[in-house]
Amino acid sequence: MEIKPKIISIFAGCGGSSLGYQMAGYNELLAIDFDKNCEETFNTNFPNIPFWCKDITTITSSRIFEFTGLKLGELDLLDGSPPCQGFSVAGKRKVNDKRNILFLEFIRLIRELSPKVFVMENVLGLSFGEMKGIFNEIMNEFGKLPYKTKCRMMNAKNYNVPQARKRLIWIGIRKDFGIEPVFPSPTSGNIITAGMAIKDLEESEKKNRKEITNGLRWYGEKLKLGENAAKYHKKGSLFGLRRIKRDSPCPTIIKSAGTGLLHYKYSLQFLSIRELARLTSFPDSFEFIGSRGIQIDMIGNCVPPRMMEAIARIIKEKILDGLQIEIRLVDKIKKGR
Repeated sequence: MEIKPKIISIFAGCGGSSLGYQMAGYNELLAIDFDKNCEETFNTNFPNIPFWCKDITTITSSRIFEFTGLKLGELDLLDGSPPCQGFSVAGKRKVNDKRNILFLEFIRLIRELSPKVFVMENVLGLSFGEMKGIFNEIMNEFGKLPYKTKCRMMNAKNYNVPQARKRLIWIGIRKDFGIEPVFPSPTSGNIITAGMAIKDLEESEKKNRKEITNGLRWYGEKLKLGENAAKYHKKGSLFGLRRIKRDSPCPTIIKSAGTGLLHYKYSLQFLSIRELARLTSFPDSFEFIGSRGIQIDMIGNCVPPRMMEAIARIIKEKILDGLQIEIRLVDKIKKGR
């Protein structure tokens, strides 16, 4: 009988990572996020996973141990995606944004829970420019932990996601296991393009797309496939307004209810929620709750499920399955004495 690795997810959002771990065969014991909009969407799609809508700074390891029944060191994997708005190149990249230090709460819980493995995700913009100091601080703090930790840039388009979304992924493994962190290789085969992902929705989703507003209509009529409105704006603004290509993965989907991605075939229509979800690798069965703006925020903030599935599978196959075998052998030997 296969034993499913036990995972806890903090900064869980609407459940992109949770879906990836579920597809890879994990057992999620608890998800935590302070966003009530995410809570409703998460509970709708994962009714059997407890969700704490709480500020992470108020969460203690003793409460987690009491709720889950876990003991120190028994958790297989701690997953977290601290808020990235302070780091993102799509935003204003404020060094002093208070959200920038929430990664310290993730590190605190690593110390207090002592999971076998941890995975942390964040935006690529954290690794260069004025944010590089925070990246170095994160690496320094991870270096103080009894874990072997590596960081790598991963592009979602290489892992069955029809979206070019670059993210930093940290994987850490407790040093007492003597195992190096591993990352998945890019998926073999062709890249999934936007057209491949949403072509069958071209007509059926017309009623669910939002028409471009009059103030932006000129740009919609002007934009060629793959272009963004900053090319035509006198101040280089409206970078978030762009028209996707049919024959390429779509660009990174960001939190953007006012602007956003225009359809490759219908230049004056923003992509529908279902199209955005497909381009992030969510199945059609996944239900987003809330206004259009709230739903776009959740999709723009989440980790693409298929990318997380690839990460989760390699960790399970190369690390956790082997550790489970070792633990069972040790237990068997102890019982035989």
